[in-house]
Amino acid sequence: MNKIIVFFIFCLYLVLGCKETSTRVNDSADDLPLPRWAESAVLYEVNTRNVTAEGTFKAFQTHLPRLKSMGIDILWFMPIHPISIKNRKATNGDLVETIKDPLERAKYLGSPYAVADYKSVNPDLGTIQDFKEFVKVAHEKGMKVIIDWVPNHTGWDNQWITNHPEWYTKGEDGKITDPINPETGEPWGWTDVADLDYSNQEMRQAMLESMKFWVTEADIDGFRVDVAHGIPNDFWDQMKAEFSKIPKELFLLAESEVPYHRNSGAFHATYGWSFHHLMNEIAQGEKNVEDIRKWLKKDRSQFKKGFSIHFTSNHDENTWAGTVMDRMGAGHQAFAVLAATLDGMPLIYNGQEIPLNIRVPFFEKDTIYWNNIQYEDFYKNLFAFKDQCSAIRNEGGAEIDFISDSNEVLAFRRKGNYDDAVVIINLTNKTQEYSLDISFENFRNIHTNSLFDATAKKTMEIDPWRYMVLDGSYGR
Repeated sequence: MNKIIVFFIFCLYLVLGCKETSTRVNDSADDLPLPRWAESAVLYEVNTRNVTAEGTFKAFQTHLPRLKSMGIDILWFMPIHPISIKNRKATNGDLVETIKDPLERAKYLGSPYAVADYKSVNPDLGTIQDFKEFVKVAHEKGMKVIIDWVPNHTGWDNQWITNHPEWYTKGEDGKITDPINPETGEPWGWTDVADLDYSNQEMRQAMLESMKFWVTEADIDGFRVDVAHGIPNDFWDQMKAEFSKIPKELFLLAESEVPYHRNSGAFHATYGWSFHHLMNEIAQGEKNVEDIRKWLKKDRSQFKKGFSIHFTSNHDENTWAGTVMDRMGAGHQAFAVLAATLDGMPLIYNGQEIPLNIRVPFFEKDTIYWNNIQYEDFYKNLFAFKDQCSAIRNEGGAEIDFISDSNEVLAFRRKGNYDDAVVIINLTNKTQEYSLDISFENFRNIHTNSLFDATAKKTMEIDPWRYMVLDGSYGR
Protein backbone atom coordinates (compact mmCIF):
# COMPACT_ATOMS: atom_id res chain seq x y z
CA MET A 1 0.00 0.00 0.00
CA ASN A 2 2.80 2.41 0.89
CA LYS A 3 4.50 1.72 -2.43
CA ILE A 4 1.28 2.58 -4.30
CA ILE A 5 0.97 5.88 -2.43
CA VAL A 6 4.60 6.76 -3.13
CA PHE A 7 4.14 5.94 -6.83
CA PHE A 8 0.98 8.08 -6.99
CA ILE A 9 2.77 11.03 -5.40
CA PHE A 10 5.66 10.65 -7.82
CA CYS A 11 3.30 10.70 -10.82
CA LEU A 12 1.48 13.72 -9.43
CA TYR A 13 4.81 15.53 -9.05
CA LEU A 14 5.67 14.85 -12.68
CA VAL A 15 2.31 16.16 -13.88
CA LEU A 16 2.40 19.32 -11.79
CA GLY A 17 6.05 19.92 -12.61
CA CYS A 18 5.21 20.08 -16.29
CA LYS A 19 3.26 23.28 -15.74
CA GLU A 20 6.51 25.18 -15.46
CA THR A 21 7.66 24.17 -18.90
CA SER A 22 6.71 25.61 -22.25
CA THR A 23 4.57 23.58 -24.64
CA ARG A 24 7.36 23.79 -27.21
CA VAL A 25 9.69 20.91 -26.39
CA ASN A 26 11.90 18.51 -28.29
CA ASP A 27 9.72 15.41 -28.06
CA SER A 28 11.12 13.14 -30.76
CA ALA A 29 13.77 10.52 -30.15
CA ASP A 30 15.30 11.53 -33.49
CA ASP A 31 15.81 15.15 -32.46
CA LEU A 32 19.22 16.44 -31.46
CA PRO A 33 18.65 17.07 -27.73
CA LEU A 34 19.27 20.55 -26.39
CA PRO A 35 22.41 20.44 -24.25
CA ARG A 36 21.67 21.11 -20.59
CA TRP A 37 24.28 23.87 -20.62
CA ALA A 38 22.25 25.77 -23.24
CA GLU A 39 18.98 25.87 -21.28
CA SER A 40 19.74 29.23 -19.64
CA ALA A 41 22.80 30.21 -21.64
CA VAL A 42 23.73 33.66 -22.95
CA LEU A 43 25.36 33.92 -26.40
CA TYR A 44 28.16 36.38 -27.24
CA GLU A 45 29.20 37.05 -30.85
CA VAL A 46 32.92 37.52 -31.49
CA ASN A 47 34.27 39.44 -34.49
CA THR A 48 37.86 38.29 -33.98
CA ARG A 49 39.32 40.71 -36.53
CA ASN A 50 38.05 43.78 -34.71
CA VAL A 51 37.55 42.79 -31.08
CA THR A 52 41.20 43.47 -30.19
CA ALA A 53 44.03 45.54 -31.66
CA GLU A 54 45.89 42.34 -32.56
CA GLY A 55 42.80 40.68 -34.00
CA THR A 56 43.86 37.20 -32.87
CA PHE A 57 42.52 34.32 -30.80
CA LYS A 58 45.38 34.77 -28.31
CA ALA A 59 44.59 38.45 -27.78
CA PHE A 60 40.88 37.80 -27.31
CA GLN A 61 41.63 34.99 -24.87
CA THR A 62 42.54 37.63 -22.27
CA HIS A 63 38.87 38.71 -22.25
CA LEU A 64 37.62 35.32 -21.06
CA PRO A 65 37.72 36.02 -17.28
CA ARG A 66 35.79 39.27 -17.78
CA LEU A 67 33.18 37.65 -20.01
CA LYS A 68 32.76 34.70 -17.66
CA SER A 69 32.17 37.14 -14.79
CA MET A 70 29.63 39.02 -16.91
CA GLY A 71 27.59 35.84 -17.37
CA ILE A 72 28.52 34.82 -20.91
CA ASP A 73 28.12 31.08 -21.51
CA ILE A 74 28.60 30.53 -25.25
CA LEU A 75 31.06 32.31 -27.55
CA TRP A 76 30.09 32.42 -31.23
CA PHE A 77 33.02 33.16 -33.51
CA MET A 78 32.34 34.70 -36.89
CA PRO A 79 33.99 32.54 -39.60
CA ILE A 80 37.53 31.65 -38.62
CA HIS A 81 38.57 30.30 -42.04
CA PRO A 82 40.96 31.80 -44.63
CA ILE A 83 39.30 34.44 -46.80
CA SER A 84 39.36 34.24 -50.57
CA ILE A 85 41.41 36.80 -52.47
CA LYS A 86 39.76 36.40 -55.87
CA ASN A 87 36.78 38.77 -56.26
CA ARG A 88 37.41 40.20 -52.80
CA LYS A 89 35.26 43.26 -52.11
CA ALA A 90 36.15 46.68 -50.77
CA THR A 91 33.82 48.60 -48.46
CA ASN A 92 32.36 50.62 -51.35
CA GLY A 93 31.63 47.45 -53.34
CA ASP A 94 34.62 47.71 -55.70
CA LEU A 95 36.77 44.68 -56.39
CA VAL A 96 39.94 44.98 -54.32
CA GLU A 97 42.05 43.75 -57.23
CA THR A 98 41.05 46.84 -59.25
CA ILE A 99 42.39 49.29 -56.63
CA LYS A 100 45.72 50.64 -57.86
CA ASP A 101 47.09 52.15 -54.65
CA PRO A 102 48.77 49.24 -52.76
CA LEU A 103 48.25 50.87 -49.35
CA GLU A 104 44.56 51.41 -50.07
CA ARG A 105 44.25 47.87 -51.44
CA ALA A 106 45.85 46.39 -48.31
CA LYS A 107 43.12 47.91 -46.10
CA TYR A 108 40.47 45.56 -47.41
CA LEU A 109 40.63 42.15 -45.79
CA GLY A 110 37.52 40.70 -47.41
CA SER A 111 34.34 39.17 -46.04
CA PRO A 112 34.92 36.35 -43.57
CA TYR A 113 31.94 34.66 -45.25
CA ALA A 114 33.98 34.14 -48.43
CA VAL A 115 35.58 30.90 -47.22
CA ALA A 116 38.73 29.76 -49.01
CA ASP A 117 39.24 26.52 -47.04
CA TYR A 118 36.75 24.89 -44.68
CA LYS A 119 39.43 22.97 -42.77
CA SER A 120 41.94 25.76 -42.14
CA VAL A 121 42.23 28.90 -40.01
CA ASN A 122 42.69 32.44 -41.29
CA PRO A 123 46.38 33.17 -40.53
CA ASP A 124 45.45 36.74 -39.59
CA LEU A 125 43.63 35.30 -36.58
CA GLY A 126 46.29 32.79 -35.56
CA THR A 127 46.90 29.10 -36.11
CA ILE A 128 44.63 26.12 -35.70
CA GLN A 129 46.63 25.28 -32.59
CA ASP A 130 45.90 28.77 -31.22
CA PHE A 131 42.21 28.14 -31.76
CA LYS A 132 42.34 24.72 -30.12
CA GLU A 133 44.07 26.28 -27.13
CA PHE A 134 41.37 28.95 -26.94
CA VAL A 135 38.64 26.30 -26.91
CA LYS A 136 40.49 24.37 -24.22
CA VAL A 137 40.83 27.43 -21.96
CA ALA A 138 37.19 28.41 -22.53
CA HIS A 139 36.09 24.91 -21.53
CA GLU A 140 38.21 25.08 -18.40
CA LYS A 141 36.28 28.22 -17.45
CA GLY A 142 32.94 26.50 -18.04
CA MET A 143 32.24 28.29 -21.33
CA LYS A 144 31.32 26.81 -24.70
CA VAL A 145 32.50 27.73 -28.22
CA ILE A 146 30.57 27.56 -31.47
CA ILE A 147 31.75 28.68 -34.90
CA ASP A 148 30.03 30.33 -37.82
CA TRP A 149 29.51 27.87 -40.66
CA VAL A 150 28.98 29.01 -44.26
CA PRO A 151 27.42 26.14 -46.25
CA ASN A 152 25.58 28.18 -48.88
CA HIS A 153 28.63 29.36 -50.84
CA THR A 154 32.44 29.48 -50.90
CA GLY A 155 35.03 32.01 -51.94
CA TRP A 156 36.12 31.99 -55.58
CA ASP A 157 39.56 30.51 -54.90
CA ASN A 158 38.34 27.73 -52.63
CA GLN A 159 40.00 24.48 -53.68
CA TRP A 160 36.57 22.96 -54.25
CA ILE A 161 36.12 25.16 -57.33
CA THR A 162 39.34 23.84 -58.83
CA ASN A 163 38.90 20.20 -57.83
CA HIS A 164 35.10 19.88 -58.03
CA PRO A 165 33.50 22.51 -60.27
CA GLU A 166 30.49 20.18 -60.54
CA TRP A 167 29.71 21.02 -56.90
CA TYR A 168 28.64 24.56 -57.90
CA THR A 169 25.57 26.16 -59.42
CA LYS A 170 25.95 27.07 -63.11
CA GLY A 171 24.25 29.79 -65.10
CA GLU A 172 22.86 29.45 -68.62
CA ASP A 173 26.34 30.15 -69.95
CA GLY A 174 27.68 27.15 -68.04
CA LYS A 175 29.75 29.30 -65.68
CA ILE A 176 29.63 29.15 -61.89
CA THR A 177 27.31 31.80 -60.45
CA ASP A 178 27.18 33.86 -57.32
CA PRO A 179 24.18 33.08 -55.04
CA ILE A 180 20.66 33.62 -56.37
CA ASN A 181 17.67 34.66 -54.29
CA PRO A 182 15.27 31.70 -54.76
CA GLU A 183 12.24 33.94 -54.24
CA THR A 184 13.13 36.39 -57.02
CA GLY A 185 15.53 34.45 -59.23
CA GLU A 186 17.86 37.46 -59.09
CA PRO A 187 21.38 37.55 -57.63
CA TRP A 188 21.74 38.69 -54.00
CA GLY A 189 24.70 40.84 -55.02
CA TRP A 190 27.19 38.63 -53.14
CA THR A 191 29.64 38.69 -56.02
CA ASP A 192 32.59 37.71 -53.82
CA VAL A 193 31.24 34.16 -53.34
CA ALA A 194 30.24 31.20 -55.53
CA ASP A 195 26.96 29.33 -55.03
CA LEU A 196 27.06 25.64 -54.04
CA ASP A 197 24.74 23.14 -55.74
CA TYR A 198 22.89 21.02 -53.17
CA SER A 199 21.63 18.60 -55.79
CA ASN A 200 25.16 17.15 -55.70
CA GLN A 201 25.36 14.45 -53.04
CA GLU A 202 29.16 14.31 -53.04
CA MET A 203 29.32 17.96 -52.10
CA ARG A 204 26.82 17.41 -49.30
CA GLN A 205 28.97 14.68 -47.81
CA ALA A 206 32.10 16.82 -48.08
CA MET A 207 30.27 19.65 -46.30
CA LEU A 208 29.19 17.38 -43.45
CA GLU A 209 32.69 15.92 -43.12
CA SER A 210 34.11 19.44 -42.94
CA MET A 211 31.70 20.34 -40.15
CA LYS A 212 32.52 17.20 -38.19
CA PHE A 213 36.22 17.98 -38.59
CA TRP A 214 35.92 20.97 -36.23
CA VAL A 215 34.02 18.96 -33.65
CA THR A 216 36.58 16.15 -33.58
CA GLU A 217 39.74 18.21 -34.14
CA ALA A 218 39.03 21.39 -32.17
CA ASP A 219 36.37 20.13 -29.72
CA ILE A 220 33.91 22.92 -30.57
CA ASP A 221 30.40 22.80 -29.12
CA GLY A 222 28.26 23.57 -32.15
CA PHE A 223 27.54 25.87 -35.06
CA ARG A 224 25.79 29.06 -36.03
CA VAL A 225 24.81 28.27 -39.63
CA ASP A 226 24.92 31.18 -42.07
CA VAL A 227 22.08 31.58 -44.62
CA ALA A 228 20.48 28.36 -43.39
CA HIS A 229 17.29 29.43 -45.16
CA GLY A 230 19.08 29.08 -48.51
CA ILE A 231 19.79 25.35 -48.10
CA PRO A 232 17.28 22.56 -48.93
CA ASN A 233 15.58 21.24 -45.80
CA ASP A 234 16.54 17.65 -46.49
CA PHE A 235 20.19 18.55 -46.03
CA TRP A 236 19.45 19.47 -42.41
CA ASP A 237 17.86 16.05 -42.02
CA GLN A 238 21.16 14.58 -43.21
CA MET A 239 23.07 16.77 -40.79
CA LYS A 240 20.86 15.70 -37.90
CA ALA A 241 21.44 12.03 -38.73
CA GLU A 242 25.22 12.52 -38.93
CA PHE A 243 25.48 14.61 -35.76
CA SER A 244 23.38 12.13 -33.81
CA LYS A 245 26.27 9.68 -34.19
CA ILE A 246 28.73 12.04 -32.49
CA PRO A 247 29.14 11.30 -28.77
CA LYS A 248 29.06 14.98 -27.82
CA GLU A 249 26.31 17.49 -27.09
CA LEU A 250 26.14 20.16 -29.80
CA PHE A 251 24.19 23.40 -29.96
CA LEU A 252 22.86 24.32 -33.40
CA LEU A 253 21.62 27.79 -34.39
CA ALA A 254 20.19 28.51 -37.83
CA GLU A 255 20.32 31.97 -39.36
CA SER A 256 16.72 31.71 -40.45
CA GLU A 257 13.14 32.02 -39.34
CA VAL A 258 12.09 28.83 -41.13
CA PRO A 259 9.79 26.79 -38.84
CA TYR A 260 11.02 23.50 -40.33
CA HIS A 261 14.51 24.10 -39.03
CA ARG A 262 13.29 23.86 -35.44
CA ASN A 263 10.19 21.75 -35.84
CA SER A 264 12.20 19.00 -37.54
CA GLY A 265 14.51 18.82 -34.54
CA ALA A 266 17.63 19.60 -36.59
CA PHE A 267 18.22 23.00 -34.98
CA HIS A 268 17.65 24.11 -31.41
CA ALA A 269 17.28 27.79 -32.27
CA THR A 270 16.57 30.18 -35.10
CA TYR A 271 16.96 33.94 -35.42
CA GLY A 272 14.35 36.24 -33.94
CA TRP A 273 14.70 38.58 -36.93
CA SER A 274 11.06 39.60 -36.97
CA PHE A 275 11.05 40.34 -33.25
CA HIS A 276 14.27 42.33 -33.62
CA HIS A 277 12.69 44.44 -36.35
CA LEU A 278 9.60 44.87 -34.18
CA MET A 279 11.78 46.20 -31.34
CA ASN A 280 13.33 48.70 -33.75
CA GLU A 281 9.86 49.83 -34.84
CA ILE A 282 8.70 50.22 -31.24
CA ALA A 283 11.82 52.26 -30.48
CA GLN A 284 10.91 54.57 -33.36
CA GLY A 285 7.30 54.95 -32.17
CA GLU A 286 5.80 52.97 -35.06
CA LYS A 287 4.58 49.91 -33.08
CA ASN A 288 3.61 49.21 -29.47
CA VAL A 289 3.01 46.52 -26.84
CA GLU A 290 -0.04 45.12 -28.64
CA ASP A 291 2.26 44.20 -31.54
CA ILE A 292 4.39 42.17 -29.12
CA ARG A 293 1.30 40.22 -28.04
CA LYS A 294 0.47 39.56 -31.71
CA TRP A 295 4.04 38.50 -32.48
CA LEU A 296 4.06 35.98 -29.64
CA LYS A 297 0.75 34.49 -30.75
CA LYS A 298 2.00 34.07 -34.32
CA ASP A 299 5.32 32.67 -33.13
CA ARG A 300 3.54 30.07 -31.01
CA SER A 301 1.44 28.99 -33.98
CA GLN A 302 4.46 28.43 -36.24
CA PHE A 303 7.18 27.02 -34.00
CA LYS A 304 6.49 23.90 -31.95
CA LYS A 305 10.04 23.22 -30.78
CA GLY A 306 13.16 25.11 -29.83
CA PHE A 307 13.47 28.85 -29.32
CA SER A 308 14.52 32.13 -30.92
CA ILE A 309 17.73 34.07 -30.46
CA HIS A 310 16.81 37.59 -29.33
CA PHE A 311 19.18 40.50 -29.86
CA THR A 312 19.43 44.25 -30.12
CA SER A 313 22.48 44.00 -32.39
CA ASN A 314 24.78 41.61 -34.24
CA HIS A 315 27.46 42.01 -36.92
CA ASP A 316 24.93 42.50 -39.74
CA GLU A 317 22.74 44.97 -37.88
CA ASN A 318 25.70 46.94 -36.55
CA THR A 319 27.40 47.28 -39.94
CA TRP A 320 24.44 47.77 -42.25
CA ALA A 321 21.56 49.12 -40.13
CA GLY A 322 23.44 51.11 -37.51
CA THR A 323 24.48 50.89 -33.88
CA VAL A 324 21.98 50.14 -31.12
CA MET A 325 21.96 53.83 -30.25
CA ASP A 326 21.21 54.70 -33.90
CA ARG A 327 18.21 52.38 -34.01
CA MET A 328 16.90 52.27 -30.44
CA GLY A 329 18.24 55.48 -28.94
CA ALA A 330 17.74 55.87 -25.20
CA GLY A 331 15.66 52.69 -25.14
CA HIS A 332 18.49 50.31 -26.00
CA GLN A 333 18.84 48.97 -22.42
CA ALA A 334 15.10 48.49 -22.12
CA PHE A 335 15.13 46.32 -25.23
CA ALA A 336 18.16 44.38 -23.96
CA VAL A 337 16.10 43.55 -20.87
CA LEU A 338 13.23 42.38 -23.06
CA ALA A 339 15.55 40.21 -25.19
CA ALA A 340 16.89 38.49 -22.05
CA THR A 341 13.59 37.85 -20.27
CA LEU A 342 11.37 36.74 -23.14
CA ASP A 343 11.58 33.01 -23.82
CA GLY A 344 14.60 32.44 -26.03
CA MET A 345 18.35 32.90 -25.82
CA PRO A 346 19.77 36.44 -25.54
CA LEU A 347 22.65 37.42 -27.80
CA ILE A 348 24.97 40.39 -27.47
CA TYR A 349 27.54 41.49 -30.02
CA ASN A 350 31.07 42.11 -28.82
CA GLY A 351 31.39 45.62 -27.44
CA GLN A 352 27.76 46.24 -26.57
CA GLU A 353 28.82 46.32 -22.94
CA ILE A 354 31.02 49.38 -23.62
CA PRO A 355 28.53 50.37 -25.32
CA LEU A 356 29.53 49.95 -28.96
CA ASN A 357 28.82 53.32 -30.60
CA ILE A 358 30.61 52.66 -33.89
CA ARG A 359 29.65 50.68 -36.96
CA VAL A 360 32.24 47.94 -37.29
CA PRO A 361 33.16 47.66 -41.00
CA PHE A 362 32.60 44.37 -42.77
CA PHE A 363 35.54 44.29 -45.17
CA GLU A 364 38.28 46.01 -43.16
CA LYS A 365 39.66 46.35 -39.65
CA ASP A 366 38.45 48.90 -37.11
CA THR A 367 39.51 48.06 -33.57
CA ILE A 368 37.02 48.06 -30.69
CA TYR A 369 38.58 49.81 -27.67
CA TRP A 370 37.82 48.62 -24.13
CA ASN A 371 38.99 51.53 -21.97
CA ASN A 372 35.58 52.49 -20.54
CA ILE A 373 33.15 49.59 -20.08
CA GLN A 374 29.97 51.21 -18.77
CA TYR A 375 27.31 48.48 -18.98
CA GLU A 376 29.14 45.46 -17.62
CA ASP A 377 27.25 45.52 -14.31
CA PHE A 378 23.95 45.99 -16.14
CA TYR A 379 24.52 42.81 -18.12
CA LYS A 380 26.04 40.97 -15.17
CA ASN A 381 22.91 41.46 -13.05
CA LEU A 382 20.61 40.62 -15.94
CA PHE A 383 22.43 37.45 -16.93
CA ALA A 384 22.92 36.27 -13.34
CA PHE A 385 19.15 36.39 -12.90
CA LYS A 386 18.69 34.67 -16.26
CA ASP A 387 20.93 31.86 -15.04
CA GLN A 388 19.30 31.34 -11.63
CA CYS A 389 15.62 31.82 -12.51
CA SER A 390 14.24 28.70 -14.19
CA ALA A 391 11.01 30.56 -15.04
CA ILE A 392 12.82 32.62 -17.70
CA ARG A 393 15.19 30.02 -19.07
CA ASN A 394 15.64 29.78 -22.83
CA GLU A 395 13.46 26.73 -23.29
CA GLY A 396 11.12 25.08 -20.83
CA GLY A 397 10.55 28.24 -18.82
CA ALA A 398 7.20 29.41 -17.51
CA GLU A 399 4.59 30.79 -19.89
CA ILE A 400 4.39 34.54 -20.46
CA ASP A 401 1.37 36.02 -18.69
CA PHE A 402 0.62 39.62 -19.62
CA ILE A 403 -0.46 41.46 -16.46
CA SER A 404 -1.37 44.87 -17.85
CA ASP A 405 -3.52 46.00 -20.75
CA SER A 406 -1.34 49.06 -21.43
CA ASN A 407 -0.03 49.44 -24.97
CA GLU A 408 2.84 51.66 -23.80
CA VAL A 409 4.07 49.76 -20.74
CA LEU A 410 4.90 46.10 -21.25
CA ALA A 411 4.26 44.07 -18.09
CA PHE A 412 4.38 40.29 -17.88
CA ARG A 413 4.85 37.59 -15.27
CA ARG A 414 6.56 34.24 -15.66
CA LYS A 415 5.69 32.17 -12.62
CA GLY A 416 7.00 28.65 -12.27
CA ASN A 417 6.80 26.11 -9.48
CA TYR A 418 9.92 27.46 -7.81
CA ASP A 419 10.66 30.84 -9.41
CA ASP A 420 8.63 33.96 -10.08
CA ALA A 421 9.69 36.85 -12.34
CA VAL A 422 7.86 40.06 -13.22
CA VAL A 423 9.12 42.35 -15.99
CA ILE A 424 7.83 45.92 -16.40
CA ILE A 425 9.18 48.13 -19.22
CA ASN A 426 8.10 51.54 -20.45
CA LEU A 427 8.55 51.16 -24.20
CA THR A 428 8.10 54.86 -24.97
CA ASN A 429 10.06 58.09 -24.61
CA LYS A 430 7.41 59.60 -22.32
CA THR A 431 6.46 59.09 -18.68
CA GLN A 432 3.51 56.68 -18.60
CA GLU A 433 0.78 55.74 -16.15
CA TYR A 434 -0.05 52.05 -15.85
CA SER A 435 -1.66 49.52 -13.52
CA LEU A 436 -1.22 45.80 -13.01
CA ASP A 437 -3.84 43.07 -12.84
CA ILE A 438 -2.16 41.41 -9.86
CA SER A 439 -0.91 42.25 -6.39
CA PHE A 440 2.44 41.23 -4.95
CA GLU A 441 4.91 42.42 -2.36
CA ASN A 442 8.63 42.25 -1.66
CA PHE A 443 9.70 41.53 -5.22
CA ARG A 444 13.38 42.47 -5.58
CA ASN A 445 14.51 44.75 -8.40
CA ILE A 446 17.61 42.93 -9.67
CA HIS A 447 19.32 46.12 -10.88
CA THR A 448 18.72 48.36 -7.84
CA ASN A 449 18.36 45.65 -5.17
CA SER A 450 15.34 47.55 -3.83
CA LEU A 451 11.98 45.98 -3.02
CA PHE A 452 8.85 46.64 -5.07
CA ASP A 453 5.21 46.14 -4.09
CA ALA A 454 2.18 46.30 -6.36
CA THR A 455 -1.54 46.54 -5.66
CA ALA A 456 -3.90 45.36 -8.39
CA LYS A 457 -5.48 48.19 -10.42
CA LYS A 458 -3.53 50.86 -8.55
CA THR A 459 -2.26 53.55 -10.94
CA MET A 460 1.52 53.94 -10.99
CA GLU A 461 3.99 56.03 -13.00
CA ILE A 462 7.08 54.91 -14.82
CA ASP A 463 9.74 57.10 -16.44
CA PRO A 464 10.64 56.99 -20.16
CA TRP A 465 12.40 53.75 -21.15
CA ARG A 466 12.49 52.68 -17.48
CA TYR A 467 12.64 48.94 -16.87
CA MET A 468 12.20 46.73 -13.81
CA VAL A 469 13.13 43.07 -13.60
CA LEU A 470 11.61 41.80 -10.37
CA ASP A 471 12.58 38.61 -8.58
CA GLY A 472 9.54 37.18 -6.82
CA SER A 473 11.56 34.42 -5.19
CA TYR A 474 13.41 36.91 -2.99
CA GLY A 475 13.21 35.97 0.68
CA ARG A 476 11.24 32.78 0.01
